[in-house]
Amino acid sequence: MSPVARLMALPVHAYRLLLSPWVGHGCRFQPTCSVYALAALERHGALKGGWLAARRICRCHPWGGEGYDPVPGTDPQD
Repeated sequence: MSPVARLMALPVHAYRLLLSPWVGHGCRFQPTCSVYALAALERHGALKGGWLAARRICRCHPWGGEGYDPVPGTDPQD
């Protein structure tokens, strides 16, 4: 992971450590948004991975869908 991607992953790690236990486990997607964000940053780097993570978080609303949504390029069925 690039240094910029590591820097972008810090807020995700902080969320998982501090806020996630209080919010609960009601994620509509699999993998969860935080796992998706970390995988996207790891696989695609800061720019594209950050874009994929932001796009996924923006879909996290009552009308945004649900179900299995892997990071592009990591699905074993591809």
